[in-house]
Amino acid sequence: MTQEIIKIGLIGAGGNTKLMHIPGFNALENVVIDSVCNRSMESGKRVAEEFGIEKVYDNWLDVMEDPDNDAVCIGTWPYMHCTLVLAALENGKHVQTEARMATNASEAHVMLEASKNFPDLITQIVPAPHTLNVDKTIKNLIKDGYLGDILSVDAAITQGGFVDKDKGYHWRQSRDFSGYNIMGLGIWYEALMRWIGPAATVQAITRITVPQRSDENGNLQVLSIPDHVEILCEMFSGPVLHIRFSDVLGHAPGNGVWIFGTEGTLHVDATNQKNIRLYGGRKSDDALSEIEIKSELAGQWRVEEEFINAIRGIEDITHTSFEDGVRYMEFTEAVTRSSQSGEKIYLPL
Repeated sequence: MTQEIIKIGLIGAGGNTKLMHIPGFNALENVVIDSVCNRSMESGKRVAEEFGIEKVYDNWLDVMEDPDNDAVCIGTWPYMHCTLVLAALENGKHVQTEARMATNASEAHVMLEASKNFPDLITQIVPAPHTLNVDKTIKNLIKDGYLGDILSVDAAITQGGFVDKDKGYHWRQSRDFSGYNIMGLGIWYEALMRWIGPAATVQAITRITVPQRSDENGNLQVLSIPDHVEILCEMFSGPVLHIRFSDVLGHAPGNGVWIFGTEGTLHVDATNQKNIRLYGGRKSDDALSEIEIKSELAGQWRVEEEFINAIRGIEDITHTSFEDGVRYMEFTEAVTRSSQSGEKIYLPL
């Protein structure tokens, strides 16, 4: 039986859209990317020419109102996500939006509630991809009692090295564009939620090591988003979680997560985030050893396929739902609230 053609409109066609989403949709049967609207008409035309897209718009409303489009893929910065998702739903479009979900928890809640008003429309947030290969194995080990009762989880992620005061200003360092999102904190919390569930409380200390950076035009921009974060959480599932996330630590140990239980320990080695490895050891073991990821449990990037399958009623959205997006937006906002107030923040907000 021939499937109906699903037509996609793109709003924002930056690096991840060109690297992942466009090839992902183009690889699917009876899926057509029909239109694109980028930051300028010129850049939109370049994307259209590169990927053979028929229509180029200079106003995102035209993509939303195009009767030929069945769905919209949003690849803009977070400050536009709420506005665009609401417009997509109101125009009867299924919608996939780039992470992070929004700029704050309030916007995320509005997006979730709006999606409930359109139950026949599929909504999806592009998921944190870096742990997809190990997620199922970790969850199965926890479910099967490998760790016993989980006592403590320690996550240490360093994105940069020593402080680099000459590094240029990036849009992710702008509160106006990013809101409460801090570096790559949200994608790691999303992964942790897959394994141990959400946080119940958050206490955080943050630092802005370099208060100003020059933008591409040589203008100094004042930074209000931290480049170093220390967080303590009480998790609903029981353990204490510590996260150290930084862009300014030199010679730091390799990135990774340690999960300590009464019967065993797991170590997620993310030194190479393109090839995350899993190690474990139980009480009877002398040391940790690498855990093989069985082929049937190895996850992979299939974001566009899941989105299209959900539209066709073949499967549900698991990576990532608006409900999970609300949880990580509440967490990232709680980090800032705690650091500003010096108080413990209780979740959900």
